[in-house]
Amino acid sequence: MVYIETPRLLLRDWKEEDFVVFSEMNSSPSVMKYFLHPLSEEESLVLFDAVRSDFLRYGYGGYAVEQKSDGAFVGFTGFHNFSFDVDFAPGIEIAWRLKQEYWNRGYATEACLDYAKENLPFTTVWAFTALPNKPSQRVMQKIGMEFEKNFMHPSVTDGHPLKEHVLYKSLL
Repeated sequence: MVYIETPRLLLRDWKEEDFVVFSEMNSSPSVMKYFLHPLSEEESLVLFDAVRSDFLRYGYGGYAVEQKSDGAFVGFTGFHNFSFDVDFAPGIEIAWRLKQEYWNRGYATEACLDYAKENLPFTTVWAFTALPNKPSQRVMQKIGMEFEKNFMHPSVTDGHPLKEHVLYKSLL
C-alpha cells in the first residue's frame, strides 16, 4: 500500500526484498556516522521487524521510501513511539534514514509531516539527533520544526561524542 505520494517519491508498505538494501544501508559507516555504530545484519533484522510491526500496533510507523522514477529503495521515514528516560517521553518521533547516494536531493524534507497533520492520531511530533549531526538538524528546520533544547541522551555513555543531542518539536 502507498500511504504518501510526492512528485518524486512513494512512501509505502515494506516488502521482504527491501531487507537486503535496508541492511546494507544500516551497515554503512557513512550513513550511521551519527549513531553509536553501524548495524549488523541481525540488528537490522530486529529493526526491520520492529518498524513493520509498528503499523500493526499503531496504524503508523516507518514507511519504505521508493524513488518513483525507477522503483529504487531510497531508505525510510516515518513515525516511531519512543519512551526512554527524558522529560519529553513518551512521545512520537519523526525519523528518516536514506542511502548515501540519495542525500542532498531534498528527499528527507519531502516526506511525511504534512501527512501526519491530516491522517494520524497525534498532535505533537519530536525529532532528536546527536549535536554534531548538522544535516539532520537542517532537515528538522526545513520541515518547520522548532528547536526546543539540548539534552544528554540517557542511552549514550558519558563522555561519548554523541551524548549531547538536540531536540526539535512540531505541533500538528
